[in-house]
Amino acid sequence: MTTLPRIDAFTDELIAIRHDIHAHPEIGFEEQRTAAIVAAYLHELGIDVHTGVGKTGVVGLIDGKRGPGQTLGLRADMDALPMDEETGLAFASKHPGRFHGCGHDGHTTMLLGAARYLAETRDFAGRVVLIFQPAEEGLGGARTMIAEALFERFPCDEIYALHNAPHLDHGQIRVMSGKAMAGAEFFDIVIRGRGSHGAQPNHARDPIVVATQLSQAMQSIVSRNTNPLDAAVVSITQLHSGSAYNVIPQSATLSGTIRTFDDDVAALIHQRIRALAAGLASAYGVEIEVDIRNIFSVLENHPSQTEALAAAAREIVGDANVADLGRPVMGSEDFADMLKRVPGSYCWVGHAGDVPVHNPAFVLDDGIVPIGASLLARVAERRLNELAAASTARAVNA
Repeated sequence: MTTLPRIDAFTDELIAIRHDIHAHPEIGFEEQRTAAIVAAYLHELGIDVHTGVGKTGVVGLIDGKRGPGQTLGLRADMDALPMDEETGLAFASKHPGRFHGCGHDGHTTMLLGAARYLAETRDFAGRVVLIFQPAEEGLGGARTMIAEALFERFPCDEIYALHNAPHLDHGQIRVMSGKAMAGAEFFDIVIRGRGSHGAQPNHARDPIVVATQLSQAMQSIVSRNTNPLDAAVVSITQLHSGSAYNVIPQSATLSGTIRTFDDDVAALIHQRIRALAAGLASAYGVEIEVDIRNIFSVLENHPSQTEALAAAAREIVGDANVADLGRPVMGSEDFADMLKRVPGSYCWVGHAGDVPVHNPAFVLDDGIVPIGASLLARVAERRLNELAAASTARAVNA
């Protein structure tokens, strides 16, 4: 494994920054402190900094010293999760209900490390756009940055990102061309019935009975309506109703998520949920309101950029540690929306530890920081110089 020596020399500084961000987590669109740390660090490096892009997002611009060329984006997410931390770390979250349980503190720090390396060396042609994104965890941070003219203000020819992966061994990197992560919808289904005394159910139109029927019926959608070769998930993750032992409530709410890799499959699932809800509403004499919201697009990596990312990864961790992911995953990632606008690729970097992300005991291994920083720096440096060389060769041969 050959992480960049220049990055190794300031890794302790990066880890200290990560620990500070970890101790002060901020959820989506509240990343004021984190964004200020990022902006101040970039300013100290002499980088052109733009704040407030997508509410709390930060963008930095670095021009290479090898002359004009293409523009390459590097993106990291900054937000934490609305959950408690149970790691016992000395630098654990100081804020109850806020926890960097997905490792975005690490991703932010890795991009800061890559930024320092690229700002100090500038050994590339063209420009690097550093994108520190807010609100990845289901709140639409990428879409908000895009809607606020991210790529009109800071055009990119290619874009890259990574995510930590505790299910892989330390230093392993996995790439995948094509559809790699599922698209996702969140849904809320409100059932409005008629409440009554619990001892007199004959006076009620019980929304809990309807909710349980609908929950069971929805489990048949994937097994009995979608093509068995089309991967899909329908998960009900919340059921809220009632406030007393002896009161049949007025309403009940089901909430959850849908995951697919195909828009037509998603549309089929939406239609079946609405049809089941309408049928049960008629059968039980209640009202059912269905709200389904698209949150994540399908993440689709582009072939040329995936190979470029893999080539850079092989330089950092060696051929034996870089492989194809093998099959797509049902998790989702809003970097997918950036990939719909700009060709690029997203990869997974393994680290020590076997507790999954989004678990209250998740711990990000500090040893991944120089690996991720080196990978981001190397793919930018390597790819921009490669594209510049290809452009020069075309001009000579024209």
